[in-house]
Amino acid sequence: MMVNPYIKQYPELMAGKSVLYVHGFASSGQSGTVARLREVMPQARVLAPDLPLHPEEAIALLRQTCEQEHPDLIIGTSMGGMYAEQLHGFDRICVNPALEMGETMRAHGMTGTQQYQNPRQDGVQEFYVDKALIKEYKERSEHRFEQVTAEEQQRVYGLFGDEDTTVDTYDLFREHYPQAIRFHGEHRMNDKSFMHSVVPVIRWIDDRQQHRERPIVYVGIETMMDSWQKPASSVQKAVRMLIEHYQVYFVAPADDSAAASWLAEHINVPAWHHIIFTYRRDLLYGDYLIQKQEARGKEQEASGEKQEGDMLATLIDYGSDTFKTWEDVIVYFEHLGGQ
Repeated sequence: MMVNPYIKQYPELMAGKSVLYVHGFASSGQSGTVARLREVMPQARVLAPDLPLHPEEAIALLRQTCEQEHPDLIIGTSMGGMYAEQLHGFDRICVNPALEMGETMRAHGMTGTQQYQNPRQDGVQEFYVDKALIKEYKERSEHRFEQVTAEEQQRVYGLFGDEDTTVDTYDLFREHYPQAIRFHGEHRMNDKSFMHSVVPVIRWIDDRQQHRERPIVYVGIETMMDSWQKPASSVQKAVRMLIEHYQVYFVAPADDSAAASWLAEHINVPAWHHIIFTYRRDLLYGDYLIQKQEARGKEQEASGEKQEGDMLATLIDYGSDTFKTWEDVIVYFEHLGGQ
């Protein structure tokens, strides 16, 4: 049996909670994304209804489902992202949301007889799209952003693939919601983009709902690069392991303007809003600090301030005999078991 190199189960993630998945156009509740959600979060209850073709019927069904099931999280992709944004009062993740659905249908020639991409419970395999139906979607999409409050802004995330050639509503979304994040991927997610982009955001939401405080790990950016400014061997593997158990922040000197771009490219979603620029790492309050020892001297020289006394976090001296590589760091934290 072939082992999927990307998919991993997290029994504790959203355990005992309900997750409502809202599928995209011409899809169903039996899409590959639903299978991923159920495999990754085996202790969560994933609801995935087949949506009616007509948008007013679809939004009515979704609102009825929300009233009955009170989902702890709603995830919508593409057209489903448009609907999810309109389901106010819930934590939501909108992935590549088609916020201008009628225009998207027109631009991509989604007219005539169409085939459903996944099986549906009613057994219907094809449907017909005409101008009247496109108008219905256009009218429904115009209900976006109707109840954007300060509270809503903190409950809604938007994830936007940087290689999405079907829909690009990042700028439109960001005008109303600050939590807009670019991820490495196309319009249709695969296992890799799902695990590296959607799962970290689910974890942030689950932690907030549970008031869960994880131990804090700071990672000096100098430990993450090789001499060619490429990711050091196993550093991405280490970050994926660390974010499962810890709050991970990435630390760069205050004058390192390129750090954010490098982290966005090579670490991507886990680095969003998790970057700290400082010359005084000795003042960082947390549990662990992974850095090269010479970085402390360089930052002390740059700041003109002498750093005295003990660090406020346990120092992991990357490059030393004990932590010569990121594989050594991984082994160390595996032994800690999240402590």
